[in-house]
Amino acid sequence: MSTDPRYPVGKYEPKPYSDELKEQWLSDIRFFPDAIENAILNLDEQQLQTPYREGGWTVHQLVHHIADSHMNAYIRFKLGYTENNPTIRPYEEKLWATTADVKNLPVNISTTLLFALHKRWYEFLKSFTREDWDKTVYHPEHKKEITLWLLLGMYAWHGRHHAAHITSLRERMGW
Repeated sequence: MSTDPRYPVGKYEPKPYSDELKEQWLSDIRFFPDAIENAILNLDEQQLQTPYREGGWTVHQLVHHIADSHMNAYIRFKLGYTENNPTIRPYEEKLWATTADVKNLPVNISTTLLFALHKRWYEFLKSFTREDWDKTVYHPEHKKEITLWLLLGMYAWHGRHHAAHITSLRERMGW
């Protein structure tokens, strides 16, 4: 674990394909909604409005961000699977974290969405062949092709990363 509050599980590091890692990352995708639900369990409104680190999003914003991010991820995988190296669409996540739905809706809307989304996402991903993981998408912001394998690792990490933001905050605050 990292001592940097921005990266409580460390920074994402790409790893070469292995069946063992694939099973671990698919499990991360499959069970992430449970992890985030447990991370926010019994938090009151004041706690949900607490930034997970100085200068960071509130827990409330973070939960909604994860839903936004993982919806985008699901679409990126669908595009990468069904098209030849499609260009994926970046988005302004910092601005998305300030929109009316994020401000006005309770976090359970996004956790409910995550349970359904991750059920579909996992079911889709577990059908991939070894060759499917080598399919690519093009990220115009980074100006590079990214394999679906790399994306799987990134989003498995992304979920652990943000769940740890919340659990680390809880530990620091004694919640």
